[in-house]
Amino acid sequence: MGPARSGHARGAPGQLLRGPDEPGVVRPVAIAETLVEGGHARVAQHGGSLRISHVEGARGRTGFEQILVALKAGLDAGVDLGRPTSPVGYLTDRQSFWEDTRMSEPAERPPRPARRLLIDLTPLRRSRDLRRLVSGELVSVLGTQLTAVAVPYQVYQLTRSSLDVGLVSITQLFPLVAGSLLAGSVVDAIDRRRVLMVAQVLMAGCSAGLAVNTDLGPSLWPLFVLPALAAGFSGLDSAGRNAIVPNMVRRSEVSTANAIFQVLFQLGLVAGPAVAGLLLAGAGVRFVYWLDVASFGVALLAVFLISPQPAGQAGHRPGLRSIAEGLSFVRGRQAIQGAYLIDINAMVFGMPRALFPALAATFFGGGATTLGFLYAAPGAGALAGALTTGWVSRIQRQCLAVIVAVIAWGIAITCFGLVPWLPAALALLAAAGCADVISAVFRSTIIQLAVPDALRGRLAGLQIAVVTGGPRVGDLESGAVAAAFGDTVSVVSGGLACIAGALLLARLMPGFRDQRVSADHHGSVASAERSAASAGGEPLARADDIDGAG
Repeated sequence: MGPARSGHARGAPGQLLRGPDEPGVVRPVAIAETLVEGGHARVAQHGGSLRISHVEGARGRTGFEQILVALKAGLDAGVDLGRPTSPVGYLTDRQSFWEDTRMSEPAERPPRPARRLLIDLTPLRRSRDLRRLVSGELVSVLGTQLTAVAVPYQVYQLTRSSLDVGLVSITQLFPLVAGSLLAGSVVDAIDRRRVLMVAQVLMAGCSAGLAVNTDLGPSLWPLFVLPALAAGFSGLDSAGRNAIVPNMVRRSEVSTANAIFQVLFQLGLVAGPAVAGLLLAGAGVRFVYWLDVASFGVALLAVFLISPQPAGQAGHRPGLRSIAEGLSFVRGRQAIQGAYLIDINAMVFGMPRALFPALAATFFGGGATTLGFLYAAPGAGALAGALTTGWVSRIQRQCLAVIVAVIAWGIAITCFGLVPWLPAALALLAAAGCADVISAVFRSTIIQLAVPDALRGRLAGLQIAVVTGGPRVGDLESGAVAAAFGDTVSVVSGGLACIAGALLLARLMPGFRDQRVSADHHGSVASAERSAASAGGEPLARADDIDGAG
């Protein structure tokens, strides 16, 4: 439909007009006049976007952009909008109008081939809040990795027992899973910025406790208790961050934002342990703990500087009933169920991490250096994969992309178990890590876009519990099979089981396999939902609009 003319018939505010020669098409000029109420906007529809070319006679401003996004999403979905939406206020002046309707700008030029491959940083340029959140999280992740190395190092220095080192990790599992589930209900009840700030303070307190314990002459029990508490508190940070990111970027940019965070985490996993080793050898474990405390201070400042992030559901109370409400939302929604189950499948059957020490010594005939390479290869591949995610925002069948990525992971792990040449084995592990990070980006996006903002914290908590608990169960599975049939059989059978599980889920869950993301490339539907609701009407566009949820 070409540019609308200002001379078309106009209706009362809230009335949407249909053109006589274009049945079933809502004239954009009527939409604009409905929203401005007393002003006139000339609107043209170009492809799938609405362009605002002129505005006059308008006063005041509220959530114009969000309402327009909701109208656009409703039109795309074929929703009947022939009713008054609300009094939505007025525009202040032409300058603020242009600033607040950037979503209606003409489409950008097609990116160069290199930019189509490399990660897209456009969300960081557009969103000041996202820039602050990412910068603070980067410093915090590096600090957390320092402590993740320092704690087992100090435990071994005190006990000379590898069993005690392993028990430190096991004691964190229950607080991590339980804390993530409870944290999700808290995130949906309280301003999410405040939740993130409290999380930084609590985790900084745990690291400070480790530093004080070292200063006073280290005791063993704080090295078990404080990291376990920090693991529980980390659920607040993870669930809160996952819940607010979709509200900071356009809907089409959620997958790109998740890819940016994957780069951040993988960079921390690669650089953090290396820096920790240098600091432990030079400055000592006490300095490492205090440096982690300082990193939480930087993250706290960054979160303080972002705009308020209100909870998605007013009057909601955290607790077991709230968690049960979040779990009940998953029932019958195969897109969400599949995202959880396929990750459990990959981590339980296709994660041979517990066999790396034995494989390094026997299968590859190496020692500590070989073991280090085996542990580092998946992370290096994941970092490379995250840096080349410029294409992810163009994928609409995200669940199918997850299925393909998990199958690729299983193939790489299977081949890894059959290849005795170390360079080839490392390349396969890197390929597996690359597939894993692609799966992680799409799984997070699927859950974030398929869940209403009011439940996003609780579903994020469930996702964190799955992601953190799966590898621990995988360690047990691979170790048990290796004890019964040998290391090679354990790795190869696990990879094949991972492939079979992914294919089985794709077969049994058509709502997961056939899911498509709605082609809305303008703004956050969650923000549109909140704006429409606050204006006094029903939301015109819902966050839960991923097809194939049945």
